[in-house]
Amino acid sequence: MSEDILDQARALFFAEAREMCEQIESSLLQLEEDPADRELLNALFRAAHTIKGSAGLFGLDAVVGFTHHVENSLDRLREGLISLDISFTSLLFECSDHIKLMLRDAESARDGAAPDPSVEQASGGLVVRLAPFTGASAVAQSPAVAAAAAGAGEALTDNKNWHLSLRFGKDTFRDGFDPLAIINYLATLGEVMSVRVLTEPIPAFDALDPESCHLGFEISLQTSASKEQIESAFDLVRESCTVRIIPPDRRVADIVALIESSGNGAAHLGDILVDSGAITRHELEQALATQNAVPAGDTTRVLLGEMLVKERIAPATAVDAALTQQTRNRDAKTEEARFVRVRSDKLDELINLVGELVIASAGTTIQAQKTRDSALVESTLSMGRLIEEIRNGALSLRMVPIGETFAKFKRVVRDVAGELAKEVSLEIIGAETELDKSVVEHIGDPLMHLVRNALDHGMETPDEREAAGKPRCGRVVLSACHDSGGILIKIEDDGRGIRRDKVLAKAIEKGLVAPGATPADSEIDNLIFEAGFSTADKVTNLSGRGVGMDVVRRNIEGLRGAVRIQSVTGGGTTVSIRLPLTLAIIDGFLVRVGDCSFVIPLSHVIECIDGATALTGAANETTGMLALRDAALPVVHLNRMFGIKAESSLRQSVVVVRNGTEKAGLVVDHLLGEFQTVIKPLGKMFRNVRGIAGSTILGSGEVGLILDIGSLTEIARAQADAHEHQRGSASSSQRGADHANA
Repeated sequence: MSEDILDQARALFFAEAREMCEQIESSLLQLEEDPADRELLNALFRAAHTIKGSAGLFGLDAVVGFTHHVENSLDRLREGLISLDISFTSLLFECSDHIKLMLRDAESARDGAAPDPSVEQASGGLVVRLAPFTGASAVAQSPAVAAAAAGAGEALTDNKNWHLSLRFGKDTFRDGFDPLAIINYLATLGEVMSVRVLTEPIPAFDALDPESCHLGFEISLQTSASKEQIESAFDLVRESCTVRIIPPDRRVADIVALIESSGNGAAHLGDILVDSGAITRHELEQALATQNAVPAGDTTRVLLGEMLVKERIAPATAVDAALTQQTRNRDAKTEEARFVRVRSDKLDELINLVGELVIASAGTTIQAQKTRDSALVESTLSMGRLIEEIRNGALSLRMVPIGETFAKFKRVVRDVAGELAKEVSLEIIGAETELDKSVVEHIGDPLMHLVRNALDHGMETPDEREAAGKPRCGRVVLSACHDSGGILIKIEDDGRGIRRDKVLAKAIEKGLVAPGATPADSEIDNLIFEAGFSTADKVTNLSGRGVGMDVVRRNIEGLRGAVRIQSVTGGGTTVSIRLPLTLAIIDGFLVRVGDCSFVIPLSHVIECIDGATALTGAANETTGMLALRDAALPVVHLNRMFGIKAESSLRQSVVVVRNGTEKAGLVVDHLLGEFQTVIKPLGKMFRNVRGIAGSTILGSGEVGLILDIGSLTEIARAQADAHEHQRGSASSSQRGADHANA
């Protein structure tokens, strides 16, 4: 097998094994709420079983050995021999984490790193702790499994003879699979008594394709493993391999199903079965006689089922259940075939090319408009519409439900609440809301900080909640929804809220607030975002409300997002995060200030108005106020903010924008209309420039700056509040002076 193909297969295994670990955690969390759900129990067992079987194909004996014990405990759980209590669930979570650690260690070893001895030591400790839940082993052990048991004394019992009939597809080698590796894995389940290779399907030498597989095997296996465990050895090649298994308690029907699949070679196959001891000569004669009595074709399975019912070999309900399961399996395979696994870097390359196409289209449109050729302009407009559809389609490929990220916090809430001796439930709303994959990858850590902070400092203990008249079990809500062309994520808790007295005292101690000052509640709440600010009395492995919050805000603003916090004393805290749907391409509104071009994200634009409307504020101030429909609107003069020499003789315009519930006006010189914008990152020197979110290349080749509406509305609102405060102070002083004069 090609080394490149083998490396690709290994990479796929590690990716899917990690997904199986996530599935184990998800199933465990759901089973805590509904322990009697058989589907969840089966899914939990299959996930561990798949990891074990796939690891065996790549010679990862340590993973096979450890997962074997986990699988045993889950098998006993399925059979009802043990129950799922909090201690067993916690142990299974630790085992899932350890399997991830073993997978990482195996990946590192593949790259030449030395194995971590602590991983093997941890395996032994977990195996010992699993012993009460595994009981006597029900699976034959390989030497690796026996070594992992570390003398646990699991005896091999109740071995039985199974017969396996394997027919590999022609593309088996091309798909990167080795039949010998699968047979070697079967040896880990027990003892392979005999292997017969079928050479009849091999074509003549002149017609032989060395890359095609024509092999078939008849294998006699002595093992105490179940049929499901034997079948798991073929999970990776199920699409390109036909597997028929004759169990130890074989019946005529099993032999009929096997030999009828061989067509004209039934008698020859029968001889092989007799020689290998799988069946007796009498059973073969019965099977051949039954085969001749059953018509062949697509209805064979149904007719065979009817025969089993008539001969009282199986009840009608069992036959119906078998046919239903076969239909379900076929539908599941059809559903899986609808999906294609694609590397994320290939999608990134596609998005980048689409972005360049958007820029080229914009340049073509500008040139066409200069020619004043109506046919050419119409042609470029049609091309632009098609490119927009391509853009939307390409971006949709990177959209993933945020629920996959939210679901990971079920484990976080469970573990942290247990560590803090608190009772907390997690509710997820809007899990189906889709977001760009690149945004999802960067939002995980900020959400982790916020959730842990809500549990640590926001949530009271059960006794404290009961004393306050609240339910003993606290509630944390993770929600997501689309809002104003972006996404709004909220982390809400019904805890004690922010203790503003402690926050203010700490801020005065750190010199962030002048002694004697009385800031507004919102200003006190926002102090927790200051670097290094914390009200925690002692350092623990959990972040206090404030530790890391400056990093949270910096990371979110780095995604062109904004974070806001609202708190009610005794009623809980809500942290709102607004993010763009994608970081690649946006619809923008192009404006010009002096000789500079700016792009405003179109989703934030409300309207454009004539700048002749009464603008207040000094001529040299960055911000001012605008009278708009009997309401005061704070505005930002972009030329003053960025030091641009504006054309004062021109009549200026105001673009009214909105960020969440906040509105502001941006004073510009020219309105140039809608514009598809490809976002380019800023250089290191300009990343901290407030008010700028990124850059883009215009169709003319000129660089345009993309405005950060969140920070601009914040600047405008802060200046407006400051003016209002100064005006209020001046009015109070004037009233005091008038009173004194009177």
